[in-house]
Amino acid sequence: MKSSEDSAHCDTDYEVGQDNVSIIGLDVHNPVFVIAASTIILFVVFSLMFQAQAAEVFTGARGWITTRLDWLFMISANIFVLLCGFLIVSRFGRIRIGGADAKTHYSYPSWFAMMFAAGVGIGLMFYGVLEPMTHSLNPPLGIAPGDSEAAAGLGVAATVFHWGLHAWAIYAVVGLALAIFHYNKGLPLTMRSAFYPLLGERVWGWPGHVIDILAVFATLFGLATSLGLGAQQTAAGLNYLFGLPNDTNMQIIVILGITAIALVSVVRGMDKGVKVLSEINMAMAVGLMIFVIIVGPSWSIISNIFTSTADYLFYLPALSNWVGREDTAFFHDWTTFYWAWWVAWSPFVGMFIARVSHGRTIREFIIASLLVPTSVGIIWMSTFGGAAVDQYMHEGYTGVADAVRSSQIELALFKFLEELPFSGISSALALVLVIVFFVTSMDSGSLVIDTITAGGKIDAPVAQRIFWCTFEGLVAIALMLGGGLAALQAASLATGLPFVLVLLAMCVSLMRGLRTELN
Repeated sequence: MKSSEDSAHCDTDYEVGQDNVSIIGLDVHNPVFVIAASTIILFVVFSLMFQAQAAEVFTGARGWITTRLDWLFMISANIFVLLCGFLIVSRFGRIRIGGADAKTHYSYPSWFAMMFAAGVGIGLMFYGVLEPMTHSLNPPLGIAPGDSEAAAGLGVAATVFHWGLHAWAIYAVVGLALAIFHYNKGLPLTMRSAFYPLLGERVWGWPGHVIDILAVFATLFGLATSLGLGAQQTAAGLNYLFGLPNDTNMQIIVILGITAIALVSVVRGMDKGVKVLSEINMAMAVGLMIFVIIVGPSWSIISNIFTSTADYLFYLPALSNWVGREDTAFFHDWTTFYWAWWVAWSPFVGMFIARVSHGRTIREFIIASLLVPTSVGIIWMSTFGGAAVDQYMHEGYTGVADAVRSSQIELALFKFLEELPFSGISSALALVLVIVFFVTSMDSGSLVIDTITAGGKIDAPVAQRIFWCTFEGLVAIALMLGGGLAALQAASLATGLPFVLVLLAMCVSLMRGLRTELN
């Protein structure tokens, strides 16, 4: 059985086993859907019923994972980067996803837009100003805060490090594995398929069920972290622009409202929903960035793009090292959290970019999914974060720095725009952009989880997409009430921990599968 029209034209080395069943009109992959859905429902119920206890558990889990297993996340992220580099320059790079005669489905602009919108989501809006300023005020690697020039350069470079090659290498490995085993081997578009060379027919049994269930948990909680951040920033923007209350109740109302909007997009499907929203995202993001470049410190921003690239490459070895680190606050609270967050997001982003990358060569796929987003990240962070640091260090404006020091981190973007001309218009545009990113993440995330729980089917009933989209919002609400930002981060860490081991095994399986493509 082939799981898509395209894979039906590909030769396959493997046999496909399916055990989908129909439950009250739902086309689900038993028992993945049942176990994942029931566990998520129980999590939401108990987190809402026992909020204080949930907050204590989340906070403890976050501290234990970041301090005890930092080395595991760092080593794994480095392995993913090295593997991607090898695939670009090796003979495997010429293999085409879908077979030698496969055709692409999307133009380069649409392809880039969907990958970028799915992979970064709300995070760039939340951290684009906040993180460079934070690292400039408290620089890692032993740089003294009084050395303002070095601190400013490292502040942006450390931010790019978290949003650059390592992050996208995790996505690229997962996306490539799923694309190859789906389009070239004719297997369902689900995580278990990438392990066929290692597990054989056991991927259709409990080993495969466990992999898919872990993928659902990682995706759902990784998304919940992003949605929680987006809700905080949206509520802060509404307060800043319109004076509405900025509290937990407002954040919950925001999540409910955005979930309702996302449901409309979910029903419209990939081309009419996610694709359109992704292109709107890119157009608005580029427009906001060009606005900042024009009205902000233009020459400083442009020069920052080049210096940030140089600083990133210069500090990359030190930032990638985990031995003998003394900047433990940065290493644990930022880097370890980020790698776990990206790992948690990897089934979502990987499956999404695999789904839209039919017809691309491996070399083309990795360059596009690794180097292009990293380059865009450098430009974005240099524009927003670099300009914010410039405001503080050269113009004496302390709005962003004060927001960081007072832990009003969700206001960082709006405080930055406040110092620029037409701040009301640009802040309103930024708020809309956050909301659209919010909707895109929920939309594409529910499609991916739906695909996993439907055994790789990409045309499962709409009711299933509605179910998962709804529970994405409910999980985010449960985490917000059960500890706020600490709980959101703990959720990503807890689900990223077991899944990083899954991804390391996937690397081995991917290489075995690619060798057969060259025979």
